[in-house]
Amino acid sequence: MDLGLKGKSVIVMAASKGLGKATAEQFAKEGANVVVSSRNEEDLKVVVAEITESTSNDNVTYKTCDVTNPNDIKELVQFAADKYGTVDVLVNNAGGPPAGGFENFDDAAWQNAFELNLLSFVRAIREVLPYMQKQKSGHIINFTSSSIKQTLDNLILSNTFRAGVVGLAKSLSQELAKDNILINTIGPGRIDTERVRHLDSIRADKLGVSYEEIKSSTEASIPMGRYGLPEEFAKQAVFLCSSANTYVTGQTLLVDGGLVKAL
Repeated sequence: MDLGLKGKSVIVMAASKGLGKATAEQFAKEGANVVVSSRNEEDLKVVVAEITESTSNDNVTYKTCDVTNPNDIKELVQFAADKYGTVDVLVNNAGGPPAGGFENFDDAAWQNAFELNLLSFVRAIREVLPYMQKQKSGHIINFTSSSIKQTLDNLILSNTFRAGVVGLAKSLSQELAKDNILINTIGPGRIDTERVRHLDSIRADKLGVSYEEIKSSTEASIPMGRYGLPEEFAKQAVFLCSSANTYVTGQTLLVDGGLVKAL
């Protein structure tokens, strides 16, 4: 299937590793013009080189961006628009907030998580909308977590602000449909990324067991019997942002191998 992404201008936030990197690579495979971003320039140079080599797509570049810095977001979007003429796709992504329960966090921690996992998405959307509204088309996808359907233990910050992203996207889907701008939310389950390995290690330490025991017990709870691969998640995100999707907006999708039992 031709996804109609060749030559489209795509911004992927927090793309130096994990789901962001995998998604940027899938867009590049489809021939899109991709701008990847993160705070670390050296990591971004490596990512661009790796994606260029694996996809033979020379239209992959980078711009450093701290997603909690509004000026960085403005400069990133302007960079992409100047280089590729517009912005057709925005992939909202950010690193996860610290693990912990309610008593572990003060006001500063709550504010930081808000800026990282909700306000950064608001700001990026605000910056790309003028381009999408002018051309009467665009796709926005927000990376969240399976906690948008079923809360996760010891992740109260993530549980709170990921849910806020769902409300944002659902509201915006109503406002933006007239301009043919589609916005959706996608949540990973247990995908084999550095973030998931880190959380599994924290849980292992807390329970006094090995990392391997935690992973094995978690895999046993997943109907498909394994952790997902980053590229499996990325392919779903790319599909939702392609010309193959012309009528799905305001929706949430979990890529979790059947783990979450909530409707």
